[in-house]
Amino acid sequence: MKSLKLLTLVMGLSSIGIAQAGESAVKWQDFDNYRDVSAANQSPTSFEKQITINFEKHFAKLAEKLPSGYKLNVEVADLDLAGAIEFSGAKKIRVIQPFHYPQIKLSYTVTNPQGEVVNHATEVLLKDRGYLDKIKRSTSRSFYYEKRLVTDWFHSKVLSNIS
Repeated sequence: MKSLKLLTLVMGLSSIGIAQAGESAVKWQDFDNYRDVSAANQSPTSFEKQITINFEKHFAKLAEKLPSGYKLNVEVADLDLAGAIEFSGAKKIRVIQPFHYPQIKLSYTVTNPQGEVVNHATEVLLKDRGYLDKIKRSTSRSFYYEKRLVTDWFHSKVLSNIS
């Protein structure tokens, strides 16, 4: 019985955190028109699904930092992943080099609980030419450099402009 009460308390407290968070929605354009979303070792369809899942989760995590009722709407117009696909023997691999830096072109709006736009921009080009010069805090995260680029943008241009 004690465990059930503790579980109920924990679930109640965790739902409070969720209720106070903002939301996000991500719209993707045609992957065939993106600059570089090539898969090294999987089918293009499954790699595109991996990209959308990873980035949508990342945008959702960032949007949790917005005030309750706020919504971040993002449209990804272009994506150029860090590195480039090269052949290593008979296998394709993504090689990370300084001159193949990550770039993302997007448009976004942030709306308040009343649906009013409180922040927006069109054709924002995010890029990090010095992406390899920064300390990498993780070696296993998918799309690490691109997610760091999005996180930096979110904190400097989105979160900082919400009053």
